[in-house]
Amino acid sequence: MRAASLLSALLLTFLAAFGGAASAQERPNTILVLDASGSMWGQIDGVNKIVIARQVVAEILAGVPADQNLGLVTYGHRRRGDCADIETLVAPAPGTAAEIVRLVNELNPRGMTPMADSVVAAAQSLRHTEAAATVILVSDGIETCNPDPCAAARVLAETGVDFTAHVVGFDVAGEAEALGQMQCIAEATGGLFLTADNAEELTTALKTVVATMAPQPEPEPEMAALTLRATLGSEDGPEVTDPVVWNIAAPGVGLEAEGNPVALELEAGAYEVTGYHVVFEQMVTVQATLVGGMERTLTVIFEVPAPRASLVAPDSAPAGSRVEVGWSGPDEGGDNVQVAHVGGSYINYAYTERGNPVELEMPAEPGVYELRYSFRDREVIATRPIEVVPAQ
Repeated sequence: MRAASLLSALLLTFLAAFGGAASAQERPNTILVLDASGSMWGQIDGVNKIVIARQVVAEILAGVPADQNLGLVTYGHRRRGDCADIETLVAPAPGTAAEIVRLVNELNPRGMTPMADSVVAAAQSLRHTEAAATVILVSDGIETCNPDPCAAARVLAETGVDFTAHVVGFDVAGEAEALGQMQCIAEATGGLFLTADNAEELTTALKTVVATMAPQPEPEPEMAALTLRATLGSEDGPEVTDPVVWNIAAPGVGLEAEGNPVALELEAGAYEVTGYHVVFEQMVTVQATLVGGMERTLTVIFEVPAPRASLVAPDSAPAGSRVEVGWSGPDEGGDNVQVAHVGGSYINYAYTERGNPVELEMPAEPGVYELRYSFRDREVIATRPIEVVPAQ
């Protein structure tokens, strides 16, 4: 039975597109536009098309999830010769399947075929909602009411509703006017227009329609390989062996890693990378842009902190006396402790390699001087004042 196969395929497509595991909030509003014009009393293999429709609707809607938003629009069911005989019998809402089956069973086809205007009516009935809506319309003949279905299609595009009408022209080969009308409706609403000349082609067309409405998987993100390394002093300096903690941030991304170096696989995009030298308590932030397929090494450079030192000595000492000065510091080659003019040249010194404390001879002239720790005999890294008083 061609009509039975057609309606079964249409309604199965209708359910497959909007059923499944999606939540009610995710499912679009779905409106079935059912032809109840006089031609529905026509027979296929001795069975009236409206009878076939009632049976198929009852069978298919029995499996609709209770929270599916379903609606029903029909035309030609009340008055003969009236192109305005279009009625929204059920507004899209969950739990309406049984009511739709009841109303379809009560339909008494008698009127015209305002195909385009019925789709417009379905769209306008959704004007109050921002939810998406879809109609699947399968037609095997020409519009009998609207003299300009293309104009009706433009009205659909201007309703402001997220509305798509997919149209399948069934067994309309050679009917140029009908093909043009159907194509207008589909193209104006962003839907597909397909033709089918037999059952096999119709099945293929409906599967194509469903594929466009089914949720599409998110494309696999483009990935990039990023190696993070930390060095001391310069990019070519020694790699940090102390603990380094990394923070990698982007909108919606917050990663933390520890080690040096660290190898990561990240989505392509722009990132802010912060390296933290735990021992030095030093933080460095850089920007990194990654392109899909890229392999990149990003070097963070930590400054080598100046070595620390301190000196322990009396606040004053007699001129020309020898004073013990305790020290703490790097004790590297060339390190020494000095007595010097404040901000000027040194007077006497002793290398730290001689021990701790070291012994320094104070200047012969009374006055205020300073004790210094000289790192590698090049950089003063600690000072403290000492007053030289007249010898007794």
